[in-house]
Amino acid sequence: MREEEIERLRGVVRDCVSKHLYSSAIFFADKVVAFTSDPADIYMQAQALFLGRHYRRAFHLLNASQIVLRDLRFRYLAAKCLEELKEWDQCLLMLGEAKVDEHGNFSDTKDSNVMYLDKDSEDREINISSAICFLRGKAYEALENRSQARMWYKAAIRADPLCYEALECLTENHMLTCEEEKSLLSSLQFAQEDGWLSSFYSCLIKKYDKASVVEEKFNELEKEDISIKPSNQNLICTLKNNTDLLACKAEYHHQCGEYQKCFELTSVLLEKDPFHLKSTMVHIAAAMELGHSNELYLMACNLVKDYPQKAISWFAVGCYYYCIKKYDQSRRYFSKATSLDGTFAPGWIGYGNAYAAKEEGDQAMSGYRTAARLFPGCHLPTLYIGMEYMRTHSFKLADQAKAICPSDPLVYNELGVVAYHMKQYKKAVWWFEKTLAHMPSPLSEMWESTVVNLAHSLRKLKRYNEAITYYEKALALSTRSLSTYAGLAYTYHLQDNYTAAITCYHKVKLRRSALWISPDDQFCTEMLTLALVDESRQGVESETYI
Repeated sequence: MREEEIERLRGVVRDCVSKHLYSSAIFFADKVVAFTSDPADIYMQAQALFLGRHYRRAFHLLNASQIVLRDLRFRYLAAKCLEELKEWDQCLLMLGEAKVDEHGNFSDTKDSNVMYLDKDSEDREINISSAICFLRGKAYEALENRSQARMWYKAAIRADPLCYEALECLTENHMLTCEEEKSLLSSLQFAQEDGWLSSFYSCLIKKYDKASVVEEKFNELEKEDISIKPSNQNLICTLKNNTDLLACKAEYHHQCGEYQKCFELTSVLLEKDPFHLKSTMVHIAAAMELGHSNELYLMACNLVKDYPQKAISWFAVGCYYYCIKKYDQSRRYFSKATSLDGTFAPGWIGYGNAYAAKEEGDQAMSGYRTAARLFPGCHLPTLYIGMEYMRTHSFKLADQAKAICPSDPLVYNELGVVAYHMKQYKKAVWWFEKTLAHMPSPLSEMWESTVVNLAHSLRKLKRYNEAITYYEKALALSTRSLSTYAGLAYTYHLQDNYTAAITCYHKVKLRRSALWISPDDQFCTEMLTLALVDESRQGVESETYI
């Protein structure tokens, strides 16, 4: 057969692959190999077999070629076949021995010559070494050697910053702390034209910088544009409406406690792309915080129908039951989510929260400790452990989350609560002020309790005017908190401003009645009586003086 006829057959194989006609691709590739025995054609046949899910046959073809021992592309494809067959030890053996350190530096195989198939010279390839590092990471993670997996994922993205999957595994599986993520990102060598990608990656990692810094990152990406000229029209394309970027923004709104804003954004995103799972996850979390049980029910039904084998589907069911306070059922579904995917962090945290909601501390702590062990880069399990310690008044054990994520405002808030309970009021004020300094303005209702805690701490320090200012700020965020009115009343009382104190004590009693709560609040009742006595005594003293 003439060379041009063989080349035409190769073109048929490539076209069949592009049209997903894999059986046809396998048939014609087999004939090309019979005519040529060329290594590039063997590789093409193996690719067709792999895409057609004939993993054993593809592996046998590659392994029998002998080239697999000296060509990285053959070795990589053979290892991919073993990955699909879940033969992880054999997969690592096929990839060969290599060493990696904690920073992602690895020893490469020097004696392998990489074969590049005929490609358009303008195409840009991801470094084959990066792909091999990533596959090693996946194999180690499947074998539950998460420390090795973490190092190989770091090696993969350092070998080629375009290997997004490595970064996704590191961030989604919480393998790195906040500082480690920043350090890794700063070590990446981006090409000059990939400046936008560096900015995008900075939005994907944990976002615990000050609000102005994070917002600047988003603004920088939204301004990134490219001019294209289709059919004589000059168009400016930007990332402003990109789903991935907006999902990151929604995640940040949720982190800041702006749940309504987060919910509205994810609702728009899911209308545009109803199967974008990152947006779905954030949408579920926002609906949980807002108590939208109907929305959670609908989301859970759709997810179970579309993705019955994904952890997020059963996590959504668990969230629905948690929202309606059926904690036993919620715990069952959180457990099912973790059994489907042991690396699904929200499932483990939800499992612990379901126990904590029923004050079953030992089981809750067990769930949180498992999550803390599996996800060393996620500080939330340790934060919840600290909160459980606080519930049992073990205050000295409750400040462990600071080391994992020292810049999360939630951690600052809890450290302030610990300091308050230990009667270290100046320290408590410092932590609460630091919490609020990291939040965007205006504050959302989520941070009302932090403002109240700051007011309580200032009252304890006898800084009454400042305390009153913060109590009033808390009431501007939420008028439903009876403890805020009680704290404000008591502060006025300590200032000898009896009229204002009496007004606030009365508001507490009236609001308790309006909320169908017993109006007999012992503290407020007793303090109201005292305030009335003190006011009348003050009036008598004034008359006597006159």
